[in-house]
Amino acid sequence: MNSAPTEPEDLVRALEAAGIRDERLLKAVRTTPRAGFVPAGQEAAAYRDVPVAIGQGQVTTQPSLSAMMIESLGLDGSEHVLEVGTGLGFQTALLARLAADVVSIEMRPDLARQARENLARQGVRNVELRVGDGSGGVPDRAPYDAVLVSAAFPEVPAPLVAQVRPRGRLVQPIGPGGREQVVHFERTTSGLEPLRVLTAARFVRLQGRHGFPPDDAEHP
Repeated sequence: MNSAPTEPEDLVRALEAAGIRDERLLKAVRTTPRAGFVPAGQEAAAYRDVPVAIGQGQVTTQPSLSAMMIESLGLDGSEHVLEVGTGLGFQTALLARLAADVVSIEMRPDLARQARENLARQGVRNVELRVGDGSGGVPDRAPYDAVLVSAAFPEVPAPLVAQVRPRGRLVQPIGPGGREQVVHFERTTSGLEPLRVLTAARFVRLQGRHGFPPDDAEHP
């Protein structure tokens, strides 16, 4: 019987099996222990390719799905990145190891506090973590070379479109929450152009002024 996954290399193997090929991304997963970014008592799931519940109705993105979204951005280390939805910071840490710097915005103060502590413990310094309405982005730090949205809405909110640099990339699950297509876009002179659908997936809904209202946050 195979032993349970207990270390980052187990997660790397799962990502490779899912088709992830970016060596810089795989190295980032090797050097970023996911066990440092899950709630107490959830460590046994840290190196399995599964989402983890983090409280307040939220779950982490499944690692292979997160890696697919990150890989699609084609980061080379020079980018200024916006992440919408910090969670507990694992995806944030991966982005930070692959880009020049990351601005990450999280609506829930308790999650943002935990993420900030997790990132600090892992020595991740090139992240500016904001608490606020991610559906409006972070305009005072725009434009961004790449944007990753970790929650679903039927369209890309207009403020996020406006904050992507020309020829910049954005990836977002498009749908009502619970049944999405994860789409990779590029910013053109006329707006965002969808380039390809990465996969079908299930995400929580994007809340905020330019997303779903908080009292309609959870899909039926």
